[in-house]
Amino acid sequence: MKTVPVEAAVGMVLCHDVTEIVPGLFKGRAFKKGRVIRSEDIPRLLDMGKENIYVLDPGDGLHENAAARRIAAAAAGDGITLGEPVEGKVGMVAARDGLLKVDSHALNRINCLGDVMMATLHSNQQVVAGRTVAGTRIIPLVIDEEKIERVEQICREQFPLIQINPFRPFRVGLVTTGSEIYKGRIKDKFGPVVKAKMAELGSHVFRQIFVSDDVRMTVDAIRELIDQGADMITVTGGMSVDPDDQTPASIKAAGASVVTYGAPVLPGAMFMLAHIGTIPIVGLPGCVMYYDASVFDLVVPRILAGETVTREDIAAMGHGGLCANCSTCYYPLCPFGKGS
Repeated sequence: MKTVPVEAAVGMVLCHDVTEIVPGLFKGRAFKKGRVIRSEDIPRLLDMGKENIYVLDPGDGLHENAAARRIAAAAAGDGITLGEPVEGKVGMVAARDGLLKVDSHALNRINCLGDVMMATLHSNQQVVAGRTVAGTRIIPLVIDEEKIERVEQICREQFPLIQINPFRPFRVGLVTTGSEIYKGRIKDKFGPVVKAKMAELGSHVFRQIFVSDDVRMTVDAIRELIDQGADMITVTGGMSVDPDDQTPASIKAAGASVVTYGAPVLPGAMFMLAHIGTIPIVGLPGCVMYYDASVFDLVVPRILAGETVTREDIAAMGHGGLCANCSTCYYPLCPFGKGS
């Protein structure tokens, strides 16, 4: 940084906050660091007794605002818009509803460089347009341009570091199992939950079929929905190990190839994912009906965003997959998005 007369500082970058004191009335920041001095600022600075100020010397490096803009621009992919620098920080905002995808390996490489930081929400979660999903800045006021170039190189190698994948509108068929519901002994409460969750993700449950705890009935219902053009089948109830719980057996009997029966997620351990051809079949345990967030919210959005979820993907959910009660979650970086 260097000292220059105030009158000569127009167009230069202020290196520090400038405090104004009006006895008995005000004491606070009149100009913040990083401000580009304008001609209209000169009279006020002189009135404050500032005839000389510290400004950024071009040889000092890249200013924090410019550096943050370049980092954010290099990292942002489809579905991301960039905010204006605020106190050296640039936010990355979801431009649409969809599934947040973050390349955590590239993110770690950037954060290991030193003097540079980027923080994001957890990857693979549903976000809505307008939500801030990441932010970046440099730690010092100025930085060597070579370090920003290293950040940009990492982003080029693993582009995009962060993006929002849009959800595809699926026609969803719903099979609700359970003799107590089929026979009218109790009212179905699972269907409305699934319909609401699917609608929030931009998909539509076009038909719901009620069946008893009977393999043949369940198989017929699954196949009927596929014949009617379902893009996805959800089967609710009957996912535990009770003698009457025949849903996993029914999904297999329908000719499905099972990806997993069981997931390292709480709530949601008895979840099932399978495929009949290219059509995903999800077996939803009862917790989906009772909890605001569950295994549904980790897996189904990824399917609707066009991903093929593998057994390895499900296994990886164990790290961070504990959420005993999302309304009073004690896990501050909850992968369900409630605390992140």
